[in-house]
Amino acid sequence: MNLLLRGLGATAVAAVLGLTAAAEAQTNLNAPDLVFPSKASELSLFSPLAMGIWKPEGDGPFPAVIIVHSCAGVKGQIGYWRKEAVKRGYVVLVMDSFTSRGSPSCRPMAPVTMDRGVKDIFDATAHLGTLPFVDKSRIATLGFSWGAMAGMLSGSAQYGAEAAPGKTPPGAIASMYPSCQIPPFGTFRGNEYLRQDLSTPTLVLMGGQDTESPAEVCLNRLQKLKERSAPAEWHVFKDATHCWDCSEQHNHRWSPPWAEGRAVVYLYDSAVTAQSVDLVFEFFGRRLPATARN
Repeated sequence: MNLLLRGLGATAVAAVLGLTAAAEAQTNLNAPDLVFPSKASELSLFSPLAMGIWKPEGDGPFPAVIIVHSCAGVKGQIGYWRKEAVKRGYVVLVMDSFTSRGSPSCRPMAPVTMDRGVKDIFDATAHLGTLPFVDKSRIATLGFSWGAMAGMLSGSAQYGAEAAPGKTPPGAIASMYPSCQIPPFGTFRGNEYLRQDLSTPTLVLMGGQDTESPAEVCLNRLQKLKERSAPAEWHVFKDATHCWDCSEQHNHRWSPPWAEGRAVVYLYDSAVTAQSVDLVFEFFGRRLPATARN
C-alpha cells in the first residue's frame, strides 16, 4: 500500500482513508481538535502558505470563507484562491486538517478520517463566528477534491448532525472536482459523499474530462437533488480534467485504484480557473447576501 500512496497526485481523494484498519480509523476519529488563530493578517507576498486567517483592510464585519485542501494538503492553488477571496472582500481561514496530526498529506496515509474533516469545517465555522471582523451570518466553505467531499458531507443534515452535534454548518458550500461517490475497492466499502438530504446551498464544479472523479457520477445525484428542490447547483467545464487549477501538477499522470483502471491526467487550465473563481464568488454573493446595517 505504501508504494501506491507514494505516487498520490495533488488531489488524491479521500477513498484512501478506507484502506486503514478499523483500529487506525478509531484513532483518527479521536484526533485532537484543530487550534485556529484568533488574529488575522493582511495578505502580502510574504504571507506563509499554511493554516491561518487573512482579512481585507478595515474593521468589517466581512463575509468569510473556509478553504479546505485536497488530499495533497495545503498546496499552491490554496494560495491562489486565498488571494482571490481577500481581493473580493472575504476573510479567509485556510484550514489544515493534516499537518498538526502527523502528516501534511495523504502520504503514506491520511492522518484523519473524513468524519474528522467534516467536524473541522463545523469547528472552523463556529470559530469564525466569534471574531468581531467576521459577519457570522455569511460564512462559506470552499473545498478541493478531499476538501470538496468533506464540504458536501457537511451539507448533509444527518451526516453533519452526527459529525458535529449541536453545531451550525457553513451557510454555503463550493466543491471543486469532488468524487460524489466511490465504489468499493480493496478493504474500502465505498461511500456516498453527495447525500440526498443535502440542506445547505451547494455549488459543485466538475471537469468533463475528469477520469479520476467523473462528472457523470455527480450529475446523476445532482439531478435527483434538483427534482427534490434541494439547494444544489452545478457546472461542468467540458474540456477540464481533475485539478484544473493545479499549476504545480500540470501533466501529472497516474491511475488510482478508485478510478477503476482509468488513466488519469491533471491539466492546468488558467481560463477555467478564472471562470471557476467567478462562479464560486457569484454563488457565495447570491447565497450569502449582505444585510442592511444601521
